[in-house]
Amino acid sequence: MRGRVLIVAGSDSGGGAGIQADIKTVTALGGYAMTAVTALTAQNTTGVEGIFEIPADFVAQQMCSVLDDIGADAIKVGMLHRVDVIIAVSEVLEKLPKKLPLIVDPVMVAKGGAVLLEESAKEALMRYIIPKADLVTPNIVEAQELAGKEVKSLIDGEELVSSMNNLGSTAIFLTGGHLENNTISDYFRNIDGSLEIFKSKRIQTTSTHGTGCTAASAIATGIAQGLSMRESILRALNYVYEAINKAPGFGSGHGPLNHAHTIKPF
Repeated sequence: MRGRVLIVAGSDSGGGAGIQADIKTVTALGGYAMTAVTALTAQNTTGVEGIFEIPADFVAQQMCSVLDDIGADAIKVGMLHRVDVIIAVSEVLEKLPKKLPLIVDPVMVAKGGAVLLEESAKEALMRYIIPKADLVTPNIVEAQELAGKEVKSLIDGEELVSSMNNLGSTAIFLTGGHLENNTISDYFRNIDGSLEIFKSKRIQTTSTHGTGCTAASAIATGIAQGLSMRESILRALNYVYEAINKAPGFGSGHGPLNHAHTIKPF
């Protein structure tokens, strides 16, 4: 059986993002989700109220415990938060007997503005994790941080992903939802440097909490199941769009998606 996804990320007590969104997404798409929790957050749709840090060696132990027995077909990394956690995760990845597809969602700031990556950890993420990734899935804000650029218009989104040479040959899927346009443009730069842009009509809603986590986990599931990276991205875009469109409307802030909606087989 293929479709085993190990998720290394933080917990969202509100259920809309993080580990909770990841598990729901992988399950909805027919995969099998496993987790290594990096941090616990107390949050709801209005924001993050607190973060409880997990010791780095225990994060590594969770990963090893799962990998040594169940195994994985892909690994998805989300919130890492601290330098020691980043190094611990990197060391586990380096000791794997064979390279597994690695999808990295470089979580830096929550939807409500809370910082989820310490400033000192940004360089560590760039040094230890991103070079190991097969695909990095930043949003516009995160891409700005990674590339040291500022995006002000739609065309700049294309320029940004095309110029992220500091990420090497790693494939990039840049989500464009943070740009205020009626049409959302998402950018896929493959490992050969080719660029493809996917466009969709913006849904006018505040139910967008966890879209980045959900998209990255959906892509990881497709890759774990044997789909190509492009096929995985296309299915993920379809899944996220419908999850937003059918959102339950919970909470008074940025609400969660409907991860349980059905999707047509790819």
